[in-house]
Amino acid sequence: MLRSAPQLVTNFSVRDVYFDQSADDQTAISRCLAGDSAAFEGIVVRYQQVLFTVALRMLGDEEEARDAAQNTFVKVFEKLAHYDSRHRFFSWVYRILVNECLNVRRRPAAARTSGMDAHASDVDAVEAAERRGAVKKAILDLPAAYREVIVLRHFAALSYDEMSDAIGIPVKTVKSRLYSARQQLAARLAAWM
Repeated sequence: MLRSAPQLVTNFSVRDVYFDQSADDQTAISRCLAGDSAAFEGIVVRYQQVLFTVALRMLGDEEEARDAAQNTFVKVFEKLAHYDSRHRFFSWVYRILVNECLNVRRRPAAARTSGMDAHASDVDAVEAAERRGAVKKAILDLPAAYREVIVLRHFAALSYDEMSDAIGIPVKTVKSRLYSARQQLAARLAAWM
């Protein structure tokens, strides 16, 4: 009899994210390229939450995640003319965000801040904070390819097809990486289960 892996339980809120907005994106991009920089606001509003969420899960620090998301939007605006409309806009933006997060993680540890502090007075709150900290640390300790699929699936709520498109790998590879990532997380978090 096969044993299924223990289910990973976190205290992170997960909101559904839907990215079937290609026409809206193309309209906003066309307006921006025509000189209407105010049209970029729609892009920011549409993607700011998911980019921040992905950055937070990749970096583990709210301040760094905010900076990474903001820098991503600046780069997207600056390079908008280079966007190839044959590809999904979110995939292009996502790739810029991942590169930005990788740049942040390459900085010396002393230059980075830790977002894992938790001050709570009651035992349940302390345990919940410790569990969140353990999950954050376990996710951050995963190899980048595994961390990426965990974040996209569980925190950005992307489908396998959307993940495949965003990362640029086949759906089968996405599923394989996700399975391996979940196995590693389960092993790292066994004490909390």
